[in-house]
Amino acid sequence: MLDPALKQQLSQYLAMLREPIELVASLGDDAKSTETRELLTTIASLSDKVTATFDGDDARRPSFIIRRASDASAWVRFAGLPLGHEFTSLVLALLWTGGHPPKVSNEVLEQIRLLEGSTDFEMYFSLSCHNCPDVVQALTLISLNNPHVNATLIEGGTFQAEVEERGVMAVPAVFLNGKMWGSGKMSVEEILTKLDTGADAKAAAKLAEKKPFEVLIVGGGPAGAAASVYTARKGFSTGIAAERFGGQVQDTMGIENFISVPYTEGPKLAAALEAHVAEYDIDVMNLQRAEKLIPATELGGYHEVVFANGASLKARSLVLTTGARWRNLGVPGEEQYKNKGVAYCPHCDGPLFKGKRVAVIGGGNSGVEAAIDLANIVGHVTLIEFDAKLRADQVLVDKLASMKNVDIFTSAQTTEVEGDGEKVNALVYKNRETGAQHKVELEGVFVQIGLVPNTEWLKDSGVELTPRGEIVIDEKAATNLPGIFAAGDVTTVPYKQIIIAMGEGSKAALSAFDYLIRNEAPEEIAQAAQQAA
Repeated sequence: MLDPALKQQLSQYLAMLREPIELVASLGDDAKSTETRELLTTIASLSDKVTATFDGDDARRPSFIIRRASDASAWVRFAGLPLGHEFTSLVLALLWTGGHPPKVSNEVLEQIRLLEGSTDFEMYFSLSCHNCPDVVQALTLISLNNPHVNATLIEGGTFQAEVEERGVMAVPAVFLNGKMWGSGKMSVEEILTKLDTGADAKAAAKLAEKKPFEVLIVGGGPAGAAASVYTARKGFSTGIAAERFGGQVQDTMGIENFISVPYTEGPKLAAALEAHVAEYDIDVMNLQRAEKLIPATELGGYHEVVFANGASLKARSLVLTTGARWRNLGVPGEEQYKNKGVAYCPHCDGPLFKGKRVAVIGGGNSGVEAAIDLANIVGHVTLIEFDAKLRADQVLVDKLASMKNVDIFTSAQTTEVEGDGEKVNALVYKNRETGAQHKVELEGVFVQIGLVPNTEWLKDSGVELTPRGEIVIDEKAATNLPGIFAAGDVTTVPYKQIIIAMGEGSKAALSAFDYLIRNEAPEEIAQAAQQAA
């Protein structure tokens, strides 16, 4: 099951265990149970601190718990095999159970330990989902550090009947005490915020204590990370306030056009950005959603950003890098059937539609790539494109055209997503040339039609926006308001690419530097006047 190189790597990790751990499996007579036995036997053979037994009595088979030998209350359960994207989650679960410290702050660990009440999590993941590991690892960490919290992490492909019975049509999907609780990517901090009712007040109080920054960057994607490194290297006090560090990169699978790196994946790049930012004295404030901007009233003065928790931060210069999000279809049925057949991540949710019929809306690179990926998993793919021809790169179009289980309809306008009240069962589109309406019977709809800038919070701020909502900037990344700059996908800069966003973020930072050295702060002017008097 594990090749020699992977065994060697795992052996090195297991050498970090500080105390004995136990693997207790509940197995059946099926092939997956045989594979689970093989995997756990291999893990146990690689360390004298690991023992594996196969006398568990859990109803889900195959499944196994990882627990401390010295404390049976500290455990986490995997149902199915945590391989693929989840192999790292398995390794971390082994290490954390064995006493190796996690890479989170003491503040986070203390917040976990203070959680009260009995909590039983069940979380469904797929092995191809790049958003799932964060949730798997977060729930593992919480479960291992609070005896009142249990977590069962379920590989949906192994338990497909259970997935269908519970209506899970998108992963990651989290159930709390038997009821649907959350979906989509969540960090441990986000989960704790949802569990801890006083978290917002604590976060607001913490922000209120902070002194004004010279540069505050709002948004933590590639543009924001680049801007922060540049301003910090100039010696300016720098803060990043981000709803989610890494931004939309966290939701990107394969990246093959980041020059000098032939291939990487979004979460890996986001982790590298975070590590680079951590090399400098940059105050990173995560889980902060901006709601209002109050511009400075004088040149060189302080701008104020108000956040959803009620707190605010001030800075002499701002760099706005709030990025963009996937565009919705905006047709009847879309909102009603989100996570019930309407999906936006083919890598995450595609395996849940194995053998079924799906549609992909959008004929750009994202849409055609999604259709190609899905065609290798599902029974049939229908691609719907509004334009008269597909807009993706020709190499992708040719690949898609060669696939026998794909239908392509151009000049087609999606008009409705239909369902039975519980899940999607059809899509309706109009032929834009003839006006004829067509219905496609299917079980899933994957939407891939571009981006919407995250600028709703700027509507009444005085920052100039285009009719599409993009921030208008000049060649120096400056907005129409002095001291406020912007970069990345949220702006009018053409070509929304990671490498372009990084360059624009760097440019915005240098422009902020130029602004700050040419415009003194009000208190500096007052102090100079006092000295002159």
